[in-house]
Amino acid sequence: MLKFIDLFAGLGGFHKALHELGHECVFASEIDPVLSKVYEENWGIVPCGDIKEIVENRIEIIPDHDILCTGFPCQPFSKAGKQLGRKDEDRGTLFDEIIKILELRKPKYFILENVPFIKQHDNEETWKYMEREFKRLNYHVDHRNYSPHEFGIPQHRLRIFIVGSRDGLSDFCFDRIDSFKTKELDIFEFIDKSPSLVHKLPPKNIECLKLWQRFIDNIPEDIKLPGFPIWSMEFGATYPYKPYPHSISSKELGEYKGSFGISLKGIEKREQMARLPSYANVDRKFPDWKIKYIEQNRNFYKENKKYIKQVVKEIAKLPSQSWQKLEWNVGSTERKISNYILQFRAPGIRVKKVDFFPSLVSTNTQIPIIGWEERYITRKEGLKLQSLGQIALPINDNAAFRALGNAVNSYIVKLIASELIQSDKSIKSSEK
Repeated sequence: MLKFIDLFAGLGGFHKALHELGHECVFASEIDPVLSKVYEENWGIVPCGDIKEIVENRIEIIPDHDILCTGFPCQPFSKAGKQLGRKDEDRGTLFDEIIKILELRKPKYFILENVPFIKQHDNEETWKYMEREFKRLNYHVDHRNYSPHEFGIPQHRLRIFIVGSRDGLSDFCFDRIDSFKTKELDIFEFIDKSPSLVHKLPPKNIECLKLWQRFIDNIPEDIKLPGFPIWSMEFGATYPYKPYPHSISSKELGEYKGSFGISLKGIEKREQMARLPSYANVDRKFPDWKIKYIEQNRNFYKENKKYIKQVVKEIAKLPSQSWQKLEWNVGSTERKISNYILQFRAPGIRVKKVDFFPSLVSTNTQIPIIGWEERYITRKEGLKLQSLGQIALPINDNAAFRALGNAVNSYIVKLIASELIQSDKSIKSSEK
């Protein structure tokens, strides 16, 4: 039996994996009081609070251990966040707290989890810094990216897993973990049949989807639906994107039209900018990808205006620009929105094939929707997607799905930990 610590513990994905392998948790930290209480309920351990405060003022309370486990905060390194990395004063330096613990207690192993982009962050300077620190502490390190859907769990959630050992990794091999990958995946094994506690899709959301269904139905079958994000605000818009709107005078901008063809003439610059799509209301040159999407949407409307003009007028009345955008990610399959997995996201309503769920994220407004049942996935289904069994979750649904979005997939951790620990010759000899 080995001893492990569980930092930024959350729901305890690392704990579940190591516990099932027969190892003992001797310390946990979790700053969120709600999650701390749930962790105690699930695992019988009261987590300490802010690890940064603990390391700075009372690091000695962290006991000796064999394995350090943590999915340290990914937001500073995520492409979806501000990408401040270690410059993030609240969370970016927490990697340094991990290093201080490794330096003090010198555990034989560590297993870290984060977003893959951490390798590219800051022109790879963040990753180079991490490698230097591991090397300074005499850890041999390896890493690989994994997503649950590669192992038969229907969730696309790519994460980097980093392992370290003070005794070398000559007997550790990620390729043996790869052998557990499978192409056999049945999403319906993870969907509850007639669940009693469900959060139904609100009527306004349903009406929004019906409106987009009308949009799709009006497009002849022989015309391919856009594979690019549909930005309906560009239907009728003529505002310039080369140069960008902020760079020209209000008089010049007044010669153009904004979202859905609304006139920009005879009004102040501030009001003109308010009549543009939010992604166009920026004081900088548009990136090439944004220009491409604008051009594609304007061309699509020009070619198909006679089919969709009337329904676009209704789409323009939707209460949010995010509802006025649609991502049709199902190709040339059946043109029925309710047959698919859906998400209401800031970049638009996303329609995905029924092969695996999109990544659970900490933003509770993006909970996946089972289109044909007009409901969000249940808490139990969320637990299945993170391989967390039937552990307790926060009572509040929003808090529960935030926690699931921040959780590590326990099954993948178990595969990695098993391979890492089984490669330890000292453990093998003690077990004989």
